[in-house]
Amino acid sequence: MEAGRVTLSQFMNEYQRKIPGATGDFTGLITDIATASKVIANVVSKGALIAAGKELNQKLEALANDVMLQAAMATGHLAAMASEDIDGIVQAQPRGKYLLAFDPLNGSGNLDINFQTGTIFSILRAPDPKRKPKEEDFLQPGKELLAAGIVQYGASTRLILTTGHGVDGFTLDREIGEYILTHPQIRIPAQASTFAINASNEKYWEPPVRRYVHECMQGKDGPRGKDFGMRWVASLVAEAYRILMRGGVFLYPHDERTREQGGRLGLIYETSPIAFIIEQAGGAAITGRNPILEIKPKELHQRAPFIFGSKEEVERIHRYHQEYIEGKDVDSYDMPLFSTRSLFR
Repeated sequence: MEAGRVTLSQFMNEYQRKIPGATGDFTGLITDIATASKVIANVVSKGALIAAGKELNQKLEALANDVMLQAAMATGHLAAMASEDIDGIVQAQPRGKYLLAFDPLNGSGNLDINFQTGTIFSILRAPDPKRKPKEEDFLQPGKELLAAGIVQYGASTRLILTTGHGVDGFTLDREIGEYILTHPQIRIPAQASTFAINASNEKYWEPPVRRYVHECMQGKDGPRGKDFGMRWVASLVAEAYRILMRGGVFLYPHDERTREQGGRLGLIYETSPIAFIIEQAGGAAITGRNPILEIKPKELHQRAPFIFGSKEEVERIHRYHQEYIEGKDVDSYDMPLFSTRSLFR
């Protein structure tokens, strides 16, 4: 579909017509999520009118979580829901055939400075809709996702959606209360000249990450032969949206501090859905060593390192990790805390 006045409802109805035997439940679920996001956008826009400081962050995140749960609870499209903000899963009644996992307000820690936040969601098929869902039903690798999306709450509210057939972007028209298709079939440039990483963590990085960043920092006089810009806004939704629009690479890699817990970001609620979106837009997403979408979660709140963005850059970072593992890396990028072949000296 071309951008114009195509609403999300029209877009999903057209998608549904192309699926043999479609019942409308999937379209209905997407509509439920979109409705919830409109409510959350309205709540977030009130900001300090609701609360102040850290209380604002906590209150709005709790409200967003409740809105997401209530929006899909009784429509009959879902078997169960899992939220990053709660333990266990929430059973839905009446019981449908899909599973919904979500981060209700990613980046809520930025609300007190009026910065971008967002909702991240993903949809799986319930293994057996006839029985009561279990936590284990959500422990499916990202490659099994039926759909994923992010909603960005900023100057405008934007919904990025993939159903496994590319990525489309919608902007909320507040006057009519509808999402309008504004960015059809988003494609990430294969090459990039920007990277996003928290440089204050450099002393904890593994050698492959340090090697990549140092090469970028050397600019056109270094081995890459071009200048790079560095970005870091500490908002996963904002970083993902920027990369979808402009290209680039985002790194939240394994480091000394996050190794025990497996990484920093939630595998089910953050990395898998965004990886699915990124790959559907022509990009790539890895842990450093493995594709994110191949990882089968072991528990609901499992953590993972996350590197994603323009395909050629991500492939280069993956190659650097492989060379490090195989002993072919460049010794000059060895870190004082690390030996060339093992984590600690």
